Amino acid sequence: MTEPVADLVAAVRGGDQAAWNRLVHRFAPLVGSVCRRFGLAQHDRDDVAAGVWLRLLERLHTLREPAALPGWIATTTRNECLALLRTRRRTLPTDFEHDLPDGADEPDTGLVAELRRQSLREAWAGLSQRCRELLGMLFADPPVPYEEVAERLGVRIGTIGPTRIRCLDRLRREPALAAWGGAR
Repeated sequence: MTEPVADLVAAVRGGDQAAWNRLVHRFAPLVGSVCRRFGLAQHDRDDVAAGVWLRLLERLHTLREPAALPGWIATTTRNECLALLRTRRRTLPTDFEHDLPDGADEPDTGLVAELRRQSLREAWAGLSQRCRELLGMLFADPPVPYEEVAERLGVRIGTIGPTRIRCLDRLRREPALAAWGGAR
């Protein structure tokens, strides 16, 4: 099982060099993926990655929600790529400027999807047992009928909808999902 991001961040904040190495190893594919979507050459990807890790070292102590780290890394990488491209545009003759490839503002969807699934698992673990049971039944395939949910949980059927809404709101507010824009 993957080490929770919060535990990894806590270890890095505590000065654990091995934890820093694990963190970089874990999120380097995300950084590389975002860079590739911008069409950067390997040497430029290396420069961007160095900038991202430097910014993380500088700002790790200010990160309020460690579970938000994957989103922070993706955003910081994107910003570093854009800064590099802006600098390049100012220094290259117009004839040599290159447009970004289509979809350059979107990181590799497969990697991002996996990171979002991991964030969802972390957020799910942060819910109460009652919310996990309720949402698990309601989002099963096929969904468990309300009558059966009420019976299993020992509640009135009229309380299921409002409880579902509260549980989904809690899930959206979990830091791991909020980092991906889940809280609206």
